[in-house]
Amino acid sequence: MGTSVESSDLRSWRYGSNSAIDQSLKLNCQPSKKMRFLLDTNILIPLEDSNIPLPPGLANFVRLAQEHGHTLVFHPASEEDINQDRDVERRRRTQERLAQYTRLDGIIDCPWNTQETNRNDACDNKILFALANDAAHYLVTEDRVIHRKAVNLSIGDRVFGIQAAEDFLRRLYEPTTVHLPNIKDVPLHSLSHLLGGDFFDSLREDYDFDAWFKRNASNGRRAWVYWIEPGKLGAICIYARKENDDITGRGDVLPGASFKLCTFKVGEGCRGRKVGELFLKAAFKYATENRLENIYIHGNSGKQEILFELLRDFGFSEYGRYEDDVVYVKPHPTAAPDGQSSGLAAFEYFRKYFPHYRHDGAVRKFIVPIRPVYHRILFSDYVSPVAPQLHLFDSTFTAGNAIKQAYLCHSQLAQIRPGDVVLFYRSFDAKAVTSLGIVEQYETLNDADEIADRVRRRTVYSMDEIKEMAHKPTKVMLFRLVKHFTNPPSFAWIEENQILKGNIQTIREIDDNAYQKLISHAS
Repeated sequence: MGTSVESSDLRSWRYGSNSAIDQSLKLNCQPSKKMRFLLDTNILIPLEDSNIPLPPGLANFVRLAQEHGHTLVFHPASEEDINQDRDVERRRRTQERLAQYTRLDGIIDCPWNTQETNRNDACDNKILFALANDAAHYLVTEDRVIHRKAVNLSIGDRVFGIQAAEDFLRRLYEPTTVHLPNIKDVPLHSLSHLLGGDFFDSLREDYDFDAWFKRNASNGRRAWVYWIEPGKLGAICIYARKENDDITGRGDVLPGASFKLCTFKVGEGCRGRKVGELFLKAAFKYATENRLENIYIHGNSGKQEILFELLRDFGFSEYGRYEDDVVYVKPHPTAAPDGQSSGLAAFEYFRKYFPHYRHDGAVRKFIVPIRPVYHRILFSDYVSPVAPQLHLFDSTFTAGNAIKQAYLCHSQLAQIRPGDVVLFYRSFDAKAVTSLGIVEQYETLNDADEIADRVRRRTVYSMDEIKEMAHKPTKVMLFRLVKHFTNPPSFAWIEENQILKGNIQTIREIDDNAYQKLISHAS
């Protein structure tokens, strides 16, 4: 049946944060760059009307922005929009209180609007045009249409939902412990007592969700769930294994066994926490362990373009339509397609066929040292071979288990390319190569604010640490985690087998023969 997502910042997971379930990130800093946040009309009115409940996170976002000297601005188009409010008293209150924010001046006429453009679209276009012309650093809005337009204009990474904006500032400033609940794999029937709640309301807009839920619960279907707190559902992914399924209803059969993401909803309280990405990681792992060759999902293109962007970033592509829904499919072959004959660059091959990746002789390989404190946050799902093995959805499974991550260092190594293989060596305590990732982007930066902007939704570093590192040219590596090793090669083994000589204190390249020997031992 249909698929829904309630998180308008699923897009924001593209450079996702490293917020972790049961993981503390204490970030207390004073960034040198003061940012300007452009507030959309749908943000301004709740702020200024005491009769409208504030969306979760909005008050704290405003407090953090003002406390740390960032400017909250509004566009004259929003003022025009407010002047159209038929509620005279609310309009008066909002107009009076706008003075506490900064009104953008010197606005250039938006060339995207014509006489045929309706008033709402014209307002959206004016605001996005101002953002595109750097009148502000970021736009904060709950308007899904604006999020979609921003993605199409290639400025989607500068548009936040409320919760994502609050999470961004909170992670930079608040010296508090971030505690998130667990993801669990549960039978659908165990959630029946929640069916009457408002969490599922949006799903009922498109079809008879209650009847569908009860039918599938009685058939033994299961779901991955994310609890905001005990008994309060924050996100759900209902899934099913399918055989030779006609995914469009018109004879387009996916041969063999496939994996369907039936219902995918992330609620407002989970925005900015990478829950959608965690669900995808769970799906990839499930499909791999069960040798399922395709993963697919149905969704409403009018409501879920942000979700579709996330899916495309992980190798899904539009396949066709099922009634009013768009069908997205990701190939998930049990055997890795030949990389060199595929015609795909190494990273694009990885994006399309994840978790398969190219590691032939044409791809470079590197060993990357990482300190235990950062290893624990980046790879919080890593389990030592000497510790009891944990199920994917055991109580220790955390949001640090996300796929997209970032790494900063002062390596002298000039160039690493997208698609290169990186092997993470946990220094000091384990002294072993524990994990493998694929490079997405690698560059040298000198400005702390620019570094923070690159990694703001992936970083495990506080702004103070970033500023300290930026005193010297800093290598910024964005990568995607592929797997952890069941038999991590120790430093002693690395020396004995002549993989490298000397201590591993900076990024070191290894040749293909050494890599093949290491990977054979590690797996």
